[in-house]
Amino acid sequence: MFARSIRILAAVVLALTLLPGFARAQADDPVWVQIEAQPSLAQAESSIRGYADRLQDVNGFALGGGWYAIALGPYSRDDANRVLQVLRREGAIPRDSYVAFTSSFRQQFWPRGTDLLNDTVATSPLDEAQPDTSAIDDAVATSPDVADAPPEPAPEPDETLSQARRGESLLTRDERMQLQVALKWAGFYNAAIDGAFGRGTRGSMAEWQDRQGYDPTGVLTTRQRAELFRQYNAVLEGLDLRTVSDDTAGIRLLVPTGVMKFDRYEAPFAHFTPTGDIDARLILISQEGDQQALFGLYDIMQTLAIIPEDGPRERNRDGFTIVGENARLVSHTEVTLRNGRIKGWTLVWPSGDEERRTRLLGEMQKSFERIDGIVMPAAMGADSGQSIDLLAGLEIRKPILSRSGFYVDARGHAVTTAEAVQQCGRITLDSKTEAEVIATDEAAGIAVLRPTSSIAPFGYARFATATPRLQSEVASAGYPYEGRLAAPTLNFGKLAELQGLAGETGVARLSLQSLAGDAGGPVMDASGAVIGMLKPVSAEGRQLPPDVTFAVDGQILVRVLGQAGVTPVAADTGPSPAPEGLTRIGMAMTVLVSCWE
Repeated sequence: MFARSIRILAAVVLALTLLPGFARAQADDPVWVQIEAQPSLAQAESSIRGYADRLQDVNGFALGGGWYAIALGPYSRDDANRVLQVLRREGAIPRDSYVAFTSSFRQQFWPRGTDLLNDTVATSPLDEAQPDTSAIDDAVATSPDVADAPPEPAPEPDETLSQARRGESLLTRDERMQLQVALKWAGFYNAAIDGAFGRGTRGSMAEWQDRQGYDPTGVLTTRQRAELFRQYNAVLEGLDLRTVSDDTAGIRLLVPTGVMKFDRYEAPFAHFTPTGDIDARLILISQEGDQQALFGLYDIMQTLAIIPEDGPRERNRDGFTIVGENARLVSHTEVTLRNGRIKGWTLVWPSGDEERRTRLLGEMQKSFERIDGIVMPAAMGADSGQSIDLLAGLEIRKPILSRSGFYVDARGHAVTTAEAVQQCGRITLDSKTEAEVIATDEAAGIAVLRPTSSIAPFGYARFATATPRLQSEVASAGYPYEGRLAAPTLNFGKLAELQGLAGETGVARLSLQSLAGDAGGPVMDASGAVIGMLKPVSAEGRQLPPDVTFAVDGQILVRVLGQAGVTPVAADTGPSPAPEGLTRIGMAMTVLVSCWE
């Protein structure tokens, strides 16, 4: 296949050279056949060698944004289309290859030492007449085998070994350490970053030289060091890192202005928002305060949607660091307290771009500087609108959904609707205590939860032992607005029927209005004994009257709890409490159950 591909491309080029007027195209109109793009320099270099072994005119260019292109050329537009057609038809290049313009490319990284972007001429007919290009097909069909091209000779050394050693001796310790960092990034060095060029460092330099086609002396020349650092910094291309001095926040920092721009102030934050396809954000943090304010900010920051809950975090007496990560994003926050002023920043970056994010993060950490400036006044941004879901313009982390539940024993076991806890990454009780599902009954729609840490609920359910009377007064407790209200509410109605509309057993019909958030809450009789659990609002496509609600029968709850190893408590018989007493009973046992991503 490789030899055949060489024959194909050689025949195409040979046929073009036989056309009338074949010469060099005008330098202002070259095009390329882009055949591949890779998300890292290492992957691009690995792939490009395979193409270079079997095709001619193979080049590599940086695209920006951390991507690297492999392209054939340069050609005139007509010739490029013909090469694309022939090679794609023969399977020598991917079918999604296409004609690209020079403006798409940035710095050339392959072949070494070549810069076609600044001196580009394309093979093309200059004659005014348009030749019959069918000769190309004949050339492809009749051309003899073409032997594999000899390997490209290694570049000539730019310095002698003695000169390279002398240049290396002038490097500072920091510069020597930075060389080790670059070699480690390139995958050739895995020891300590100490600036000492021992056998390990020399070996890694020799490996890098050999991979690049240089003489593996173990001592990098000035040009080779520049090439290594060019490769190392290529991942930051397109970010347009610039030092931004914000006098309002009193912060100076390197900012990737190629992917974000300043948007607004909302104390204590200065917001930088994305300008393109990379969903990257930067928050500068600046306020006056003491250690108590610092610790309060630490707690508040962890409620924000831009800071996922998973990830390491550390707080000390004068600062904190928070790393949050999930499948969508990674955020890094650093904040310090100095002289009564709290300053720092948060970088939010898409997941899956770890190499570039890590490099950018290191540059930003080195550049962060406190400068004299006005700490943002508390009133700044106050006119931008208010929302219970926002904090200084940042969305507070919210669960996927929240439903009601209720405690069933003194250890904090709880029941809720099974719908509330399906496909949850995390479950919380009252937004604070994490819980796990220990049993479910899908048919009845019941889930039994156990807190992962010790809690002592204010109250828990006592289950009725007798069958409730039809048309008797009932009450339900729950969070109809999914936690927007800090406490549960009580809803009153009547027991309409001890079965479903189609005669189903194990379910009761209530004459009581409810909302989605009420599902999973307890249904009580007039004495406060639990006779059931409110089911999710669902009419299965039918429009039912607003006061038609259903509840799982209390005895089914008792059975499911027993199977889960939880012992339910029977209610005492006695006089019914006053309405305010019933309210206290319901509110004490009811808990907000939240499902998080």
